[in-house]
Amino acid sequence: MSNRVEITLESHVAYVMLNRAEKLNAIDMQMFEELGAAADRLAAERSVRAVVLHGCGDNFCTGIDLGIFANAELDFADALKTPVAPSPANLFQRAAYAWRELPVPVVCAIQGVCFGGGLQIALGADIRYAAPDSKLSIMEAKWGIIPDMGISTTLRQLVGPDHVKELAWSARILDGKEAERLGLVTAVVDDPLAAGRALALECTERSPEAIRGIKSLVNQAWQLSEKDALALEADLAAGDAARRIEQADDRRAGYRFAGARFADHAQHLARGDVEGDVVDGRQHAAPGGRHLERQQGDHGQVDHGHQHRRTEHRALQPRRAVERLGQGEGD
Repeated sequence: MSNRVEITLESHVAYVMLNRAEKLNAIDMQMFEELGAAADRLAAERSVRAVVLHGCGDNFCTGIDLGIFANAELDFADALKTPVAPSPANLFQRAAYAWRELPVPVVCAIQGVCFGGGLQIALGADIRYAAPDSKLSIMEAKWGIIPDMGISTTLRQLVGPDHVKELAWSARILDGKEAERLGLVTAVVDDPLAAGRALALECTERSPEAIRGIKSLVNQAWQLSEKDALALEADLAAGDAARRIEQADDRRAGYRFAGARFADHAQHLARGDVEGDVVDGRQHAAPGGRHLERQQGDHGQVDHGHQHRRTEHRALQPRRAVERLGQGEGD
């Protein structure tokens, strides 16, 4: 059985591909499970600073594989009512909602068809770039079901309730331009994957804490009262200020610390300017580098009047690697 989701890691960006092109990337149970697992895996990988979601082949996702409803072994009622802890979302909702839960930016590249559950997965992303000739639809009513993959949380900030009802009741198909006009997609571009890659790489050149903080602020504050939103904004800003003070103290103490030099670690390394930048507890190697270093200990050892943190070499995969999730019994 082939893998339904593939992850490629490159330059702090994770490219998550729905991998079922022969079925227009329709979502079966295996894909539901692997999408949630992929998000969990990326959440635990601190070196990942942005994610790009896309489909294999010429389409993003045609929606749920209707064969799923013929699965006699699946207790739908139980699955629908059981959240996948610690998330509030159930198994089906997590395929879309997990990308909203992920603390880093998630950009979705939409090409070809993006129907039903496929559109709901896209709505879980922070940004959606669509091709002009892409086709999008909230299509569930056509099959006698409601859209139930987190759309009640992801779409309410984007489209007015009257438009949501009209689109869901009619199940009509929109092109990219109309979807942009209504707010379903962020922008229409000729090459959605290239646009997604460009934005993701731009995010990697910013402070990881600031990028995560912006996502947290926007996702939470838009649902709060003005008083609570201002308090959240102040709390997040105070955390940023505290980190900057700590970094300044580290530099004065003689720590080898990246400071504000988060823009391009690999470029500095390739020139031989520095040994590498420690980010999120890891030292990142130059392009083509064969290892990362994990920082160990809080104090390290003193050498020539300066305090240096010990590092332990740990063999990892090369900087560009393909990870396959949900291995079956065979491809």
